[in-house]
Amino acid sequence: MARLGKISRIAGPYVIATGMTGSRMYELVKVSEDEIIGEIIRLEGDTAAIQTYEETTGIRTGEKVESTGKPLSVELGPGLLKQIYDGIQRPLPEIEKVYGSRMQRGFIPPPINQDTQWHFTPILKKGQKVVEGDILGTIPETSLIQHKVLIPPEINGIIEDIAPEGLYKVKDWAAEIKTNQGIKKITFTQEWPVRKARPYKSMRPSNVPLISGQRVIDSFFPITKGGAATIPGGFGTGKTVMLQTLAKAADVDVVIYVGCGERGNEMADVVEKFPELTDFRTGEPLINRTVIIANTSDMPIAAREASIYTAMTLAEYYRDMGYDLTIMADSTSRWAEALREISARLEEMPGEEGYPAYLSSRLAEFYARAGRVTTLGSGERQGSITVIGAVSPPGGDFSEPVTRNTLRLTKVFWALDFNLAHRRHFPAINWLMSYSEYLKELDKLEDNLDLDWKKLREEAMFLLKEEEKLKEIASLVGAEILGDKQRAVFEAVKMIKEYFLLQSAFHPVDMFSPMDKTSRMLQLILLFHKRMTQAIEVEIELSKILNLSVREDLARMKIVKPEDFKEVSKRIEEKLNNEFDTLLKVGE
Repeated sequence: MARLGKISRIAGPYVIATGMTGSRMYELVKVSEDEIIGEIIRLEGDTAAIQTYEETTGIRTGEKVESTGKPLSVELGPGLLKQIYDGIQRPLPEIEKVYGSRMQRGFIPPPINQDTQWHFTPILKKGQKVVEGDILGTIPETSLIQHKVLIPPEINGIIEDIAPEGLYKVKDWAAEIKTNQGIKKITFTQEWPVRKARPYKSMRPSNVPLISGQRVIDSFFPITKGGAATIPGGFGTGKTVMLQTLAKAADVDVVIYVGCGERGNEMADVVEKFPELTDFRTGEPLINRTVIIANTSDMPIAAREASIYTAMTLAEYYRDMGYDLTIMADSTSRWAEALREISARLEEMPGEEGYPAYLSSRLAEFYARAGRVTTLGSGERQGSITVIGAVSPPGGDFSEPVTRNTLRLTKVFWALDFNLAHRRHFPAINWLMSYSEYLKELDKLEDNLDLDWKKLREEAMFLLKEEEKLKEIASLVGAEILGDKQRAVFEAVKMIKEYFLLQSAFHPVDMFSPMDKTSRMLQLILLFHKRMTQAIEVEIELSKILNLSVREDLARMKIVKPEDFKEVSKRIEEKLNNEFDTLLKVGE
């Protein structure tokens, strides 16, 4: 039964209500006659502090506050993909149809279209014994994803009846399950509280590499399915472009993109571009396997704080179907700022730089829901959620609290460098500051690559570090003291940077580099360095080596199509060896 209270104080989106005895923390309420949605964030006796998800302009003290009896929850079912939601799962395209570009407060359309008919094909039959998480049947949600209708958690029993194959709306019944508590009627949708993690059987080790198609990531700083990565970088370093590129190319089934507190023009750009982007592997529109959650900086902060939990719950739902997902959170800094603002209104004791003392624990709660799991249900169905969170430290200061606390929780650190971004080097990942704790998992790819991948990667990283040391020496005593061998290191690293690490996010071929192509490219560049060192040892002039025409072939490797690369790389290797052999004969 709904409980009624009254507004006693209003401070922007922060509302104090009395007469709320029996209410619970994080319970949803409706404020005033406009039915503005809010969430209880503090209880003291019969007084509740409420953070509203909408503006309170025009609301007066004494107006009613009605409890709903349930926490902030999302609706799960077919129709989530291709949708654009705000932080509390209101479908923005539906709101635009009714109110245009300005959202009307109190208007909450159904998150999933109630009138769309979906073709359901049952898998199970009447009389079968089922457990929570079993798949009742499938629905072709998009051209890329088969939606699996799941038995909700905590429901176990025998199928009393199941819908035959045909067209159904999301609120139609899918099955009736006879349980110990009686008959449970299941529809094609579920509801789940966003702050509560969905259950699973067991957590599995994150030891399956997630191929991103970005050479600097896959070679030096890899991530696994079920892992967590952070991308810190100041303004203009390419965080958003990098997240969009990973969304297009990463080896996952479904992408949840969260624009958490981003500027309106940036989010509008994402919303406009995603429907036009093409899925690299299938040629289908990328939006067919994407959900966008757009919560811009001018929206109420409570919805911003809830947005990443909404995204995680949607991801867990598709994970339970056995899919691999990635959540692109842009950015967790804006989410932390929302926490700071809410904490200040509650008059809590501030921590470092004004953030609440529980900042690290809230970040931990979010990243802990990533992982690779064995899902509920019969059999050994597996799914994973990989979280990639962008962080926007003020002034690019990586020692600020959000970046520092995030680094304690994630195993991958892609540090974006303003100097690289300024030189138009994409991805602007600093190879000396970044790291990954999943390197040993990438070594497992050697069986498929037919080369000593670990040795190649270590050799390339050694050269990158050696160049930095030589730069320091040259800056102290002058570059003229460096011999040809040292200068050869500079030239080899220049090739690694320009021919290998530099990658176009917009070129149709270069935007994605498969592992076999990536490893072979690095092998050829390092072969050039090896032969260059041999030539210098027999006193061949460095200028003659740098004039070899094979360097142009090495520079163009990145735009060779993957299906043609095997043959092209053979010709480049032959040409490279022939030109060096000729050079050595002339030198002798």
